[in-house]
Amino acid sequence: MIKGSKVREAHHPIDSLFLDRWSPRAMSSEPLTSDELMVLFEAARWAPSSYNAQPWRMLYALRNGTEWPSFFELLAQSNRAWAHKAGALVLFVSKKINDRTGQPSLTHSFDTGAAWAFFALQGYLKGYVVHGMQGFDYAGAQAKLHIPDQFRVEAIVAVGKPAAKETLPPPLQERESPNDRRPLADTVCRGAWSLKG
Repeated sequence: MIKGSKVREAHHPIDSLFLDRWSPRAMSSEPLTSDELMVLFEAARWAPSSYNAQPWRMLYALRNGTEWPSFFELLAQSNRAWAHKAGALVLFVSKKINDRTGQPSLTHSFDTGAAWAFFALQGYLKGYVVHGMQGFDYAGAQAKLHIPDQFRVEAIVAVGKPAAKETLPPPLQERESPNDRRPLADTVCRGAWSLKG
């Protein structure tokens, strides 16, 4: 697996972890165990959240488990083309009501994004491929996986052990490289809005 720092350049001095982590698609079809996956969930558990409400929930299926077809069938065809070799699929959802206050949570998605980031970074540190997706059936996930209405389906993630990019379909092989990011000047401004879009 390519380290992102080999092809990416930071404009400010950050830890190489943030450059090295990226979202490959090439996975080996090797199964993951629940114990291996729990290490990633444990990292996610320590993410920050408003009122320490921890609105994130994660549902998962292991590739050799009985739950796998229910998760895999939710994926868009374009994601099935490579995610069929994942060791696990993980669905991130967030609770829309803050358990601490009983009021609607304005930051449930934001907080769950922090948990996802911790999950992804821990996966990278363990040497896994961790690739988040929005290309799946959100309503189908809510219904088929019996997710209560007070939860919002956020994203699905493929986790697996890395493989050579040549194991991917040819069009995906061309894309199997760390990508760049837009400049900070297009993302950050001091004071009132002065960004281009």
